[in-house]
Amino acid sequence: MQLSTVIESILIATSDALDSQKILDLLHERLKQAKEELVACIEEEESEKEALENEINTLESLSLEKVNELIRELNAYYEEAGRSFQILDTAFGWKIYTRPEYATVLSHLFPEAKTQKLSQPAMETLAIIAYRQPITKASIEAVRGVSSDGMVQRLLDAEFVRIAGRSELPGRPLLYETTKFFYEHFGVKSIDDLPNNQELRNMAWPATAAENDAAGQPKQMALDEFSERKIEEE
Repeated sequence: MQLSTVIESILIATSDALDSQKILDLLHERLKQAKEELVACIEEEESEKEALENEINTLESLSLEKVNELIRELNAYYEEAGRSFQILDTAFGWKIYTRPEYATVLSHLFPEAKTQKLSQPAMETLAIIAYRQPITKASIEAVRGVSSDGMVQRLLDAEFVRIAGRSELPGRPLLYETTKFFYEHFGVKSIDDLPNNQELRNMAWPATAAENDAAGQPKQMALDEFSERKIEEE
C-alpha cells in the first residue's frame, strides 16, 4: 500500500476540502477495520493475512506530519510530471484544483459559471465586511458614507458574503460575514492572512448612531485612507 496514493484517492473522492486531521482520522478508521479483518480471516490464505498485516503496519506509523509530508510529495510529483492539477491548502483543508492555466479551456465546460467581476464600490464594501466581520449594513454605510444596499445584495448574490445572524443593537439588524467561497476565491486561509490585518481590524472606524449611544463616538477613519488599503482582487 502506498499511503500517498491512498491520500490522493480520498481527496479525489470528495468534493469537500479535508484538513490533515480529518484525513488522518479516516485512515485510522481503516486501521481499526483492517485489524478486525485480520482477526476474522483465521482460515484465509496466508497471502491475504500478509497483505492485511502490511497494511496495518503502514497505517500504524502514520502521523499528522506524515500526512502533510505525503501531500507535499504528491504536489512535487504532479509538478514534475506536468499534471493539470494540484493540491491546495485552503481555509477549510486540502482540496484538488486544476491549475489556473487551464481556466480558458475549462470555462467552456461550465459556460454558466461566469467570472465574477466586482466593481470598485463592491470591492470596497467587501473589504469592509472582511476586516470588520460580523458587521451590520449601517456600520458599512458609516464607513463608506453612502447607502450600501445594492452592494451588499450583490455580494450576497455572488456568494462572497452571507448573513451571520442578528446584532444585539436596537432593532436587531442583520450581521454579515464572508463565506467559504470568499476564502477560496482570494486564496487566503483566514482573516489573519489579509493585508494589514491587525492594523485595520484594531483601528477605530466610524460608528452608527446606535453604536454611539452604546459606546460613545469612536475616532473616525477617512474613507480615502481605507480605500488605499482595500483588498486587491485576484
